[in-house]
Amino acid sequence: MRTKTGFLIAGFLLSAALLFAHHAFNAEFDASKSMRWVGTVTKVEWMNPHARFYIDVKDENGTATNWNFELGSPLQLRRQGWTRDSLKVGDQITVDGYPAKDGAKMASAKKIILADGRSVFSESPSDRNPTEYKQP
Repeated sequence: MRTKTGFLIAGFLLSAALLFAHHAFNAEFDASKSMRWVGTVTKVEWMNPHARFYIDVKDENGTATNWNFELGSPLQLRRQGWTRDSLKVGDQITVDGYPAKDGAKMASAKKIILADGRSVFSESPSDRNPTEYKQP
């Protein structure tokens, strides 16, 4: 009985720690440094808990660096009008978002401007400034 109770308590504590770590945006990304990247989509991962995409960003010398961008959950993205085809490999896009605090080539995407000029968002509508962006 004691062993079972110990495992239950350990499982609860581990679950709580993982849940907290998963939702700690400010621990991973720097919300004070809004940045913009322009590049070519190289990979799209439509999965839980967060969809992701990767783009090659070229520097002034033409050297490409691959950046990893985190989005919301697929359900959240669908509610905002996204589909699996919203981003495709080879698309030229502009991304506004927040870089990783540790200097990794990773960021949380806030707004994506597609090649045709339409904008799609990955944050909740309540987080957006309605005068800054318009829905596609």
